[in-house]
Amino acid sequence: MPELLTPSRFADLAESIARDAAALAARRRSEGVEVADRKSSIVDVVTAADREVEALIRARIAEARPDDAFFGEESGTGTGTSGITWVVDPIDGTVNYLYGSTEYGVSIGVVRGPADPAAWEPIAGVVVAPATGVVYRAAVGEGATRDGAPLHVGSPASLAETLLATGFGYTADRRRQQVSVLAGLIGEVRDIRRGGAASLDCCAVGAGTVDAYYERGINPWDMAAGSIVAREAGAEIRIWEADGVRSFLFASPAIADDLSDLLRHLEATVLGA
Repeated sequence: MPELLTPSRFADLAESIARDAAALAARRRSEGVEVADRKSSIVDVVTAADREVEALIRARIAEARPDDAFFGEESGTGTGTSGITWVVDPIDGTVNYLYGSTEYGVSIGVVRGPADPAAWEPIAGVVVAPATGVVYRAAVGEGATRDGAPLHVGSPASLAETLLATGFGYTADRRRQQVSVLAGLIGEVRDIRRGGAASLDCCAVGAGTVDAYYERGINPWDMAAGSIVAREAGAEIRIWEADGVRSFLFASPAIADDLSDLLRHLEATVLGA
């Protein structure tokens, strides 16, 4: 059985791997992006770099921690016996990556238990933005940092003064529902931002550059590492389910209750629940 690591040591390993993966992702972007496949819809693309970067990450984890489980966006699940699971998105924000936007990240989260945000126990998370070199890092009980500087969530005075990040799904029906919810929300908050990479949106909550991030239907790999960064920076995390789909809210404690109540009401209205 591998050595039992502290959260900080897990973060060290995740950061080392994420930095190498980010360098590969950036190098492949400079060489030109090849669309390798499509998933849930014609706009939900997978690049050859997604697969290559995940293969690098998976191999490095297997070498260092052969008994740990793995859950990745591109290559699926690998079982383990240690009780530790690595939850990985090799390139979060693939459409941004395809279009040459800097808003994409390599996301590596380490949790105890299954790859289920409602059941896992967070340990450490690292998100690297390859285009800028920014590194977000968190280890449970030790706080969160951006390039080594401590992070703290913002503290908006009210819901009306809350800057909210969000995202949209890849199927047309999901996007229509999401827009309907936002139509009821936009008059209640300061404004809305849409970056296109859930991992970086979670980290933005931790950094205080937005006050909250909400999205319906994101996957565990989208938010595993970023959620740990947000949580260790002081954010509250809310997860609920409606019509068989989970919603996630990462928010400053100052407005988490009010925003959660409003979002649940709006979702129920839109979904007819």
